[in-house]
Amino acid sequence: MDIDIKDFIFRQPSFPKEVVTDKYYLAVANKLMAIFKRSALAQVVHESVGKRMSIGLTGYFQDIIADAGIWRSFTDANRKLYGFAVPFHFAGEEYVDYELNREDVRFMVWYFVAMSYEDMRDIYPHDARIIELADNWFAYLDSIYEDSPEPEDFNIARGLEFKDPEDQEAIYHLGQWLFLHCYLMTPAFAMTLSEIMSDPELMSGEDITKLHSRMEQSMMEDPTGPLALYIIEWLRLIIEGKLPEKKVNDKGVHPYYTKFMEVTGGRRIQYFADYKQMNEFFIEKMGWDKNQEHLPVLKDSGYFCVLVNPERGMLVARNVAKCIADPDNPYYDKEYASAHAFDLLTVRGKCPADLVKFAYENDWLPDAVFPGTDDKELVKTNHDFIMRCYLQQYYRD
Repeated sequence: MDIDIKDFIFRQPSFPKEVVTDKYYLAVANKLMAIFKRSALAQVVHESVGKRMSIGLTGYFQDIIADAGIWRSFTDANRKLYGFAVPFHFAGEEYVDYELNREDVRFMVWYFVAMSYEDMRDIYPHDARIIELADNWFAYLDSIYEDSPEPEDFNIARGLEFKDPEDQEAIYHLGQWLFLHCYLMTPAFAMTLSEIMSDPELMSGEDITKLHSRMEQSMMEDPTGPLALYIIEWLRLIIEGKLPEKKVNDKGVHPYYTKFMEVTGGRRIQYFADYKQMNEFFIEKMGWDKNQEHLPVLKDSGYFCVLVNPERGMLVARNVAKCIADPDNPYYDKEYASAHAFDLLTVRGKCPADLVKFAYENDWLPDAVFPGTDDKELVKTNHDFIMRCYLQQYYRD
């Protein structure tokens, strides 16, 4: 076997306990691994990624068999947010909510590869290698779907109520499992986890209490999963079916917004070729202190976009103006945008999410595509999901 019982149980809700159905689903994971090893994707993806993918897809299959509510909550949230069940794939009449679907498996294969393997982080969701493996995996799972036993202990959310004090410990345990082990959450959290693990202070010496404390903090403060929800939000979505409510602005309009709109004649966005030009705008138009270098950390950058938001005030993005196809943007460069616009949706810290959303509201990011493709419509339709999935805390912040 390529996957041993210890690796498999680590991702199960009953960890570290082994339950009766674990052996059955371990065999499923190993069958998926065998199919992966014969795929074209296996020629470019490391075997360790294949193992994580096989265990992860087995988790999806267990969820579907048990109706554990994790996949159900994800597709329900997608329908409320976007009007479709699964990103990147049109769910036709053959799609059955909350059951095994080809489109689900195709999405999950893309999700595992893009989130788990840095070298293929921008892989096209309809890449032939993704489709080949997904369809072969689906064919196998479909052949055993009706006869597979309900996985023991997988449905740990059933019957829980937030208002019941007796359920608080079980809800906390569910939150821990979702954050640290769940097939749907962990791929999107991989980059954040890598950043945490690269902290020499946390990883030095034999004392792991600092790392445990940091992970507890991350569980409370960092979003996770493909929709970049916080764990409390995932719990409410799974247990109560509730998406997080939009926060109501009770602080009034930000003064920067008011002043900016006044000096620009009602335009929320301005473009600057270099730092000097932008700094002059801050002094001469916004009335900031004269003879000062404002935001000096940006001095070595260029092609700025400055956007104002009624609630947040002013957002500044550097090295992105050439990607914004605003008719009033003199620095838009189609050739440059074709190579770099997609980064605005996927590279953390590259561009404020509000600016990307504003650009899409005005149809100003027509060149954003998965590298090597010209499928602009796929990115346009799924742009908010793409940002959530890739950017995580940078989307939420």
